Amino acid sequence: MTRIFVYGTLKRGGRNHHYLVGQQFLGEAHTPAGYTLFSLGDYPGMVRVADDQTGVTGEVWAVDPAGLQQLDELEGVDEGLYERTPIRLLAPYSDQPVETYLYLRDLTGRPALGSLWSE
Repeated sequence: MTRIFVYGTLKRGGRNHHYLVGQQFLGEAHTPAGYTLFSLGDYPGMVRVADDQTGVTGEVWAVDPAGLQQLDELEGVDEGLYERTPIRLLAPYSDQPVETYLYLRDLTGRPALGSLWSE
């Protein structure tokens, strides 16, 4: 099982949450400062931002290999839309390996959302 930090449409109540059906919800989580969300229209993208002071709020899920493959496809990993990468979270996950999806494309003209996405 791989621990995944989700922060947008995959969260409970989000329109893509069905991709996590059958996976294990571990709890709510928060990144340290240095990450922020941008609006990409119908979904957010998280990126590293050196001067961010608040971080991003989301959820941690334990995902099996088949579920992870589905998430990689949804997030466009092979197309270079997002990359799945290790991330450090604040307690209680600070000592656990967790991965997330970081947005890779240009953000020109995209509004910053800060730490929380809500649909």
